[in-house]
Amino acid sequence: MANQKISFEVKNNIAYVGFGFNSDKSMTVLDEDTLRELNDLVDDLHTRSKELKGVIFHTHKDRCFLAGADISLIAGMKTESEGAYGAEQGQNIYNKIEDLSIPTVACIHGICLGGGTEFALSCKSIIASDDSSTQMGLPEVKLGLIPGFGGTYRMPKRVGLPNALDLILSGKTVRGNKLKRIGLADEVYPKERLLDMALRHMGKKSSKNGLVSRLEKMASDNFVSHKIIFQKARESVLKKTKGFYQAPLKILDVMESGLMKGRQAYLTSEAEAFGELCVGEQSKNLQHIYFLTEEVKKYPGPKATKELPVLSRGAALGAGTMGGGIAWLMADNDMAPIMKDLTKPALELGLKQASQNFSGALKRKRLTKDEYERKMRSISAQTSFDGIQKTDLVIEAIVEDLEIKKKVFADLEKYVRPDCVVTSNTSSLSVQSMSEAFEHSERFAGLHFFNPVHMMPLVEIISHDKTSPETLEALYKWVLKVKKTPVIVKDGPGFLVNRILMPYLNEAGFLLEEGVPMKDIDEACLNFGMPMGPCRLLDEVGIDVGVKVAKILHKGLGDRARSSALSAKLSEKGFLGKKSKSGFYLYDDAGKVIGENEEVKSLLPKSKKTMEEVDIQMRVFLPMINEASTILSEKLVERPGQVDLGLIFGIGFPPFRGGLLRYADGEGIERIVEKLKELAISVDKDRYTPSARLLEMIEKKMKFYDYK
Repeated sequence: MANQKISFEVKNNIAYVGFGFNSDKSMTVLDEDTLRELNDLVDDLHTRSKELKGVIFHTHKDRCFLAGADISLIAGMKTESEGAYGAEQGQNIYNKIEDLSIPTVACIHGICLGGGTEFALSCKSIIASDDSSTQMGLPEVKLGLIPGFGGTYRMPKRVGLPNALDLILSGKTVRGNKLKRIGLADEVYPKERLLDMALRHMGKKSSKNGLVSRLEKMASDNFVSHKIIFQKARESVLKKTKGFYQAPLKILDVMESGLMKGRQAYLTSEAEAFGELCVGEQSKNLQHIYFLTEEVKKYPGPKATKELPVLSRGAALGAGTMGGGIAWLMADNDMAPIMKDLTKPALELGLKQASQNFSGALKRKRLTKDEYERKMRSISAQTSFDGIQKTDLVIEAIVEDLEIKKKVFADLEKYVRPDCVVTSNTSSLSVQSMSEAFEHSERFAGLHFFNPVHMMPLVEIISHDKTSPETLEALYKWVLKVKKTPVIVKDGPGFLVNRILMPYLNEAGFLLEEGVPMKDIDEACLNFGMPMGPCRLLDEVGIDVGVKVAKILHKGLGDRARSSALSAKLSEKGFLGKKSKSGFYLYDDAGKVIGENEEVKSLLPKSKKTMEEVDIQMRVFLPMINEASTILSEKLVERPGQVDLGLIFGIGFPPFRGGLLRYADGEGIERIVEKLKELAISVDKDRYTPSARLLEMIEKKMKFYDYK
């Protein structure tokens, strides 16, 4: 068959079934053709079961067994019944695999997620390679879905209820020996021996729960224990998600109500839940984010015409917290970085930051002690430019002062090679102005990391009018290589994220000056889904930093970016936020909030203004939409998806809403403009007048995601 995607051959009465056959794609997914072919093949195995001793399922790919269902297939489902029917078709195939009368062994090498793991669970034995690429899990919850091919039914039977709930509700993946430790794999072998060792598992009874402790097994079989386990799981879900996410609660309902059901009745409930979730707004929004993250893996900028610089050795110019975080990232990616600063105390602070980041990975067992020590030793902390000529990428993270940066860059250029890419981690200063310090400015760009570097996934790559395509593309590929999410932004005040964040923070200040309580403002934003309210976030950023950035944005954007006077007053009094243990809130030595700052409250109006939660939300979020529309008009970024990814990964805009502009499209552009016009009259003309783009969108009856 020309389009055959699954290989089939029989050796010594053993059937070998291989995924990813006759395909040039690196990942094997369960699309319609593959599922249809698998169904026919399983029917054939049933027919031939008397002449076969068993079946071994394996992969032809180097790093993928089965990556799961094709998300495009799920995204195309329009009704609940269509979604449920799709799940049932997959369930029927996997049931037939489970019902084979002969031994079945799944040899897992590479990525095996979602429908891939559900496939493995339907086999009688599972063995896995010890390769670093091998991972199993059920990540459907991250797309707002329930595993729909029998995963919630079979996973508890294999690993026990507590482990199953942990895997399914978190969507986490499991690698290496942990697969064996929790019972998901019967054994782990070197990838070269996987097929040979599969023969030893032929007819061997699967351990399934063999590695789940006897006490845990007894507890999970006990009705009273079940109630406690589900109660604790529900409490944990609500604490982590604050009740915003539907899928984990639906998963718990299906699993708890299905405990006493037979296979078919249980799977019917699972399929119905899948159908309900997959067409819901929340899952559609999370699917939207998935497609955006896939899209960002392809470089979207101007194409290089020359050879790209190879960025294999790095340097962080400036230590401290940010420089230490950047040095950590380079060291973690084997770039043997130089970390340069003027003083030893600054270098010590940078090394401390890098060490803390590596220590976290060590505690989570993502790093061995030897790896920790090797990576830390690879950072050269120094006060001179020695060795800088060997580096391919320099990231500057010194004080936010344009003239100082330009002086440092002019000095640096004397030491680095002509092909070395130099970048600035500035969060607000003009990259265009900085480029004037270079004789060869084509190899310079902004590379804005968000703090803390080891946790924040977004990196803004800021171009200026002479940045070469080679520099941009090399930086983009490097950011992807170090497992961050890149967004290319043209130079402009605040770039992308900080410019849209501005109204969120500014409007909070104005609301406080109007007498709206701090608690009401932050709670309204938390109840919208933000990870922090604006007052708490400003404490985290640093109130003095916020004041400095606000001045730059006001100067660059005019009166719509004017901020309230409150932050400047707090900064003058030494209330700098978390770093000074006092800002809008007070903090203990561990950085935990211990209460509101009464001295700050004394600076606010004595008479309190009561405002509906939705009105507070409109005050802070509508100007963000307005500013984002202006950014698109100015072509600082090209597409609304870049805005949405930037805000989700840069400030934690709630993913279940699909991003700021996806949310705006759902609310309706006409409604948003109508409310902005009302606020322009009742609150402030400069800050709330709708942008020309929004007005044009209404005229053309278009949304952000179909605007041309």
